[in-house]
Amino acid sequence: MEMASSIIPEATRQPPPTTSRPQPQNNLHNPLPLSASQEAEVRNLFHKRVRTKCADVIKDFADCARGRTISVAWTCREQHLAMNSCMIQYATKAEEDAAREEWFQGILARRKQREEELAAVEKRRMEVIEMTRRQEEKERLEAERKKKELEESKKEKDGDKKKGAFWWR
Repeated sequence: MEMASSIIPEATRQPPPTTSRPQPQNNLHNPLPLSASQEAEVRNLFHKRVRTKCADVIKDFADCARGRTISVAWTCREQHLAMNSCMIQYATKAEEDAAREEWFQGILARRKQREEELAAVEKRRMEVIEMTRRQEEKERLEAERKKKELEESKKEKDGDKKKGAFWWR
């Protein structure tokens, strides 16, 4: 038995209803889940950016603390508070997002560098293989030459024996 054709034209058919589960939103700042080492790279980049923005205040604290041990706590209190305030001021979620975006932009450069390194390793590997082949060929030819010389010397010895021993036959 054949089924009757549908009355609704193909173009106007509605797709079947999906589940009520919401679709995940794409995070443009973090399109891929990062591994622990990648997260550490992002975190290091973030800290570097913050330290760069507070470099002069950090330098003031370091100059004050140089040559001191325990007395740093009360002698350099103002510089320490200024350094912490600066770090807190720039250590924001926006700065972390900026560091993450910078890291993602560097993916292509790091990938290209890795590919260049792999190409250099492959080139060197091919050079070593070629050198090994040439060395093996050289050794094979040398072994053949020695074998020929040995055979020729045997023939000469055999020929000398026949010539020298002809009188007693």
